[in-house]
Order: sequence, then C-alpha cells, then structure tokens
Amino acid sequence: MRRTTVADSRERISRCSRRRRRQPCGIGLAVALFGLACGDTAPSPAPTTETETAAEAPEPEPAPPALAPSGQPYSEERVACANRDPERQVFWGELHVHSRLSMDAYLWDVRGGPDETYRFAKGEEIAFPPLDEAGVPTRPAQLERPLDFAALTDHASYQGEVSLCTTPGSEIYDSQGCGVFRGEIPVEDATGFGNFAARMGSIGGAGDEQNIVPKRNTALCGEDGTTCKDAMRAVWDEQQAAAERHYDRSAECSFTTFHGYEYTATPGLAKVHHNVIFRNAAVPASPLPWVDIPDVYDLWKGLRSECLDAGIGCDVITIPHNSNLSNGNMFAVTGKDLPLEEQRARAVLRRDVERLVEITQIKGDSECRNGMYQVMGAPDEFCDYEHWRWRPPETPDCEEGTGVGALMGQGCVSRNDFVRYALLEGQREQNRLGVNPYKLGFIAATDAHNANPGDAEEYSYQGWSGAQDATPGQRLTAMPPQVPSAATPLASNPGGLAAVWAEENSRDALFDAMKRRETFATSGPRMTARFFGGWDYPADWCESADRVAAGYAGGVPMGGDLPGAPEGATAPVFAISTLRDPGVAAHPGGLLQRAQVVKGWVDDEGRYHQAVYDVAGGDNDASVDTNTCEVSAVGHDDLCAVWQDPEFDASRRAVYYLRVLENPSCRWNQLQCLALPEGERPSGCNDPNVPRVIQERLWTSPIWYEGPAAG
Repeated sequence: MRRTTVADSRERISRCSRRRRRQPCGIGLAVALFGLACGDTAPSPAPTTETETAAEAPEPEPAPPALAPSGQPYSEERVACANRDPERQVFWGELHVHSRLSMDAYLWDVRGGPDETYRFAKGEEIAFPPLDEAGVPTRPAQLERPLDFAALTDHASYQGEVSLCTTPGSEIYDSQGCGVFRGEIPVEDATGFGNFAARMGSIGGAGDEQNIVPKRNTALCGEDGTTCKDAMRAVWDEQQAAAERHYDRSAECSFTTFHGYEYTATPGLAKVHHNVIFRNAAVPASPLPWVDIPDVYDLWKGLRSECLDAGIGCDVITIPHNSNLSNGNMFAVTGKDLPLEEQRARAVLRRDVERLVEITQIKGDSECRNGMYQVMGAPDEFCDYEHWRWRPPETPDCEEGTGVGALMGQGCVSRNDFVRYALLEGQREQNRLGVNPYKLGFIAATDAHNANPGDAEEYSYQGWSGAQDATPGQRLTAMPPQVPSAATPLASNPGGLAAVWAEENSRDALFDAMKRRETFATSGPRMTARFFGGWDYPADWCESADRVAAGYAGGVPMGGDLPGAPEGATAPVFAISTLRDPGVAAHPGGLLQRAQVVKGWVDDEGRYHQAVYDVAGGDNDASVDTNTCEVSAVGHDDLCAVWQDPEFDASRRAVYYLRVLENPSCRWNQLQCLALPEGERPSGCNDPNVPRVIQERLWTSPIWYEGPAAG
C-alpha cells in the first residue's frame, strides 16, 4: 500500500478546495495524513442547493493540534509519532556535513547536493568522486545502517559566490575570479595545498594581512556584496526545500531533518567554526555568515533578534566544532575590558544559544591533552587519541593567550582547544561573573565533505574530501613533517556520531533533548550509555528491572544539574549503564573494556584539576594483532555500576562525565594497508609516526554540581 506523504496530503487538500462545491472538505492536514482527506471519505448524497448543503453538511471543526512529548502542541504541522517512549530512546544522527554547496567540497569535485545528502543519511546509495568525462561521480557509497536524523551544514560564507560561479549564464559566471575557481584559469600556490588555496581565494578576500577579518570579492559581488548575498539566500531556500522534502511528518517518524548551516569563522587560519541548527522550518530569511559578521557574538545577537525574539516560532542552537584547531580562540574569554554587566550579558547570551559541543570528528579529537598549562592531576592515558596536530615538531602552549595558524600546523596549542578544559574555563567564569558560558553537552560528527552524513565506520572508510582522498593510494601516502595535517589524509579519521535520548524521532522531541543536553557522542560505533546523577541511588540499581525509571526519578540524566543535596548526603552518586555496539552481520561491534567517570574542578587560584576513575570493567590486557587485525576475545557486552565520588568537596563546583572505551582495534589505515598486496602498499603503511591501533569510545554529556546553594 502506498504511504500518504505530506505532499500528497497538501495536494489532496488543494483539490478539495477546488471541488468544495461538490464535496465538503476542510478537515486539516493532521486528519489527511491518516488517509481521511476528501477522496477517502464516504460520498454524501447530492445536495439540491448550496444552501441545503450548508444546512445539512456543516464543515467539521478543525482537529486539535497534535501534542509533542513535552505536552505542548508541536511547533509545526505534523502528527504524533506512533513510536513514543516516555523513558526515552536513543536516536543516531549527524549535525555537521557538507555537500557541493560548500566551496571546498565543490573544488574536490563533490557533486552531491542536499537531496543526495539526505538520501545517503536514509541508507540510499549515492556516488562520490572521481568524476567521469561527463562530470558524473563514479564511486558508489552507502551507509551500513541508516541514520535517524541529519542536518546539512554547508558553509554559509561564499555560498552565493559558489552558486553563481558554477551556474552557467549567471551574471558573474564568465568573470576571471569564477574561471579561477572552476579551475579553467590555472594558478599556482605554495601553501602546501597545491592550487586549492588560490582557487578558494579567487572568490573571497581578507581585510588585513593576517586574514583575521574576511571580506567579499567586490569584483564578483559588487561594492555592497548584494549580488552574492542574494544568491546566498537562494541557496538557503534550496537547502530548506530539500530538508522539508525528506522530513517524515507521518506517524512512522522514520527520518528527521533539521535546517542548518555552518558559521565558518577562520580568523588567521584558526578554526572557530560553529554549526547553527534550527528547531523547525521557521527560520530567518538568510544565514548569518562569517564573511559578513566576523564577530561571533554578533552571530548570537543576530540569532536572538532574527530568530528567538522575532515572533516567528523560531528556535536555534549553535554548536562549536573541532576546537582542537582553534589556537585557544574557540573558548577564549573576550570582552574583559567591557563593563561587568555587559560581560555577564554576553555570557548569558552564549549560554542560552550554545548548548552542545562537538567533541570529536574527522579532523581529530577535542576531548583533552596531557601536559597543558596549569592542568593539575595525573596524566590521562586515554587523552592521546586522534590528535590532529600529532606530527612533529611539538608546538608551544598558548598558556593564557591565543594564537593563529592551526590549520597550517602553526601557532600555539591551548588547553581551551579541548572540551574538558573549556568546561572548567566555564566554571572559572562562573566564579567570576556568576554565569557559566560554557555549559555544554557532547555530540560528535564527521564534518565529511562528500554529502555523506554518518559515514563513520573504520572498515568502510573512503575518505572525506572528494577527489582529494578518493583512492587508497591517496589516503595512505606519507607526507613530509612540514606538510600541514589538513593536507595529510593519514591524519584524518572517519569521525563520529551524535546520539540523542528522546521520546520520539520528531524535530521537537530531538531539539528539546539537545537543548537539555541529554546527548552523547561516539567515535563511530553505536554503543549506548545512560548516565544519571543523584544522591541516593541504591547499590543494587543495576539489578533493577526498572532502573531507567529509577534513574530519572532519583536524580538527573546526562546534561543536567545535580539537585540540591538532601540532609545527611555526603557525596553525589552516579548510576551508569552502557551497552556495546552489536554492529552488523559482517562486522560485529567491539567488546567494551571499561567505563570511566571523568571529574573536573577549579581551585581557588583558578587552576584546572582533573581526575579519572574506572567505575566498571578495567584493564583486561585486550590486544589487537596488527598483522591480521584480529582482536582479543576478552571484554564486556555491557557494563553497569553505581559509583560515589570518593573525593567530594561540597564547597566547590564540579563537573562529571562518563567515558566508555572499547577494546583496542585496528585503525582504518591499517585495515586498508593489509587489504593491499605487500609490494603495493603506499609509504604511509610503514611510517612509524602513523598510529595503527585505536580505542573507539563514547562520551556522555556532563552532569554539573553547582555548589552548596544548588537546588
């Protein structure tokens, strides 16, 4: 039986309007979605007059709006999901991926657009570069397991220029800048990126020598940029239309799309990007791109005025991504010369809009790094994971400052390039201002540029940047140390996934979960975790048949603030449950090794402290044979524990999150090296600087203890 779609229903309602004199119909979209629109109703006796029709067959009252899991009407027109669980279920997705609409992806011969992006997310096959003689991608690709939700987040900056330069007949198509961008006018560049940087630079510019402030190319866009801004709005409309086409508004709730874009701030080649994700289709008329709005606080102000306070039903969050390349700029506290009340207002603005952070992706991990400035506590043996800047020489520490150039492997590395320490910087600001601007839940993403959301498996990794890393030879060739990691495919990894605990797979349910930070991140596998914090979870919580309900009833889930301590409580108690990824038939998931609670706090001198506790499982001597990639059989299908902080200080704020580790396994490059005949293996297969083994992992959003006045 053919399923009724939203488009079908709207068309049927339209037909009803045209036929109203023959058959009454005014029952609304919600009823139409259940197949009860005009064509499916029982025929009425033919009336003798229009007056008699009105008297005998009055139009029914509109159906009441469907209610979201929050108990409020949905923020958009849709029906309720048939699969709704009040104890919440996990949904897997991607909130950071690029298509041909992004300037860099187009230069890498990516031709998949918004529709291909959402088709891939739903499990359909698409094609990656290289292109054939007709310009058609030739490399088939498909997810092993479809996603539940996705957002296309193409670079807002220069979208208009890309569209105009690649659309024959546009008003600037025949310009020199567009010819350079398309590769029809040859250029040379000595940055280590070949001619890529020069081609990118042909459609943009900078207002200063260090490329701190961007600007549009007036030769292409006009003095006021109107030509390119108008084209950007048209591309935004194209993205919105695709998201609406692929969103399942029926009771099946099979797939959810979100409208979004990337605010691609790259001052001085320090990466300070933020993804902008909207609740529903009520969105501003245009993105707010870095090229026009170089101060990120102006982005948040613009989102407040054009979305949150605009009275159009708009809601939005922003998500900083791979802060490991920000030279300390992503979470730097700026504006300290402003009046204190203005500083507080800025902190509140950021806290209200920025709810999540991307902890890992293809460009490396951003959880933590050992040996950073004034970070106290024992080294964390599992911090040495997928560091993008792993190539020598060692880079300097920014200490309390910032730098530039990280994308080129230049400038300093800051503790605030890493999410664990950004959480503590937020607590330090809370001590100073009374507001924590960095109260962030965790997700992961790919940031892939092949229109391929969620493509995060090690065993099927095909690269992330179109024609640049399309073959094993390209991906596995070692590069000299002076070549930046951004031009070294071996430094990349497949990225991770975002997981959300929500009642159902609808925009409102998922977005509410993201705002309350009930999310977790994985490095690619679909292992799951529950993490609750309270004061009196029983020791036998793991044996309880209703432990999830007890977890919610006894405290808060990941992303929440611990409730106030009851009289007699000595330390918070955390209830932890995690399950391995079952994988797929040909590729079973890995066994779990251990679950750890990571704790952080700030002392009276403003120094950061960290402590890591094994709370379930532990060192099991698991290993992997790099000659065959056979893994050890020891490990766990699930881990569960109730843990109480043994070093709790009730007078001091603290933050806790759960990290779960699989047993070691082969990294993607080792799998691909072993798949080649020994005599045909590229140089990267023998490079001692390239890691061959990884430990896949999961991170939950934190739970915060706010001090004795909390609750």
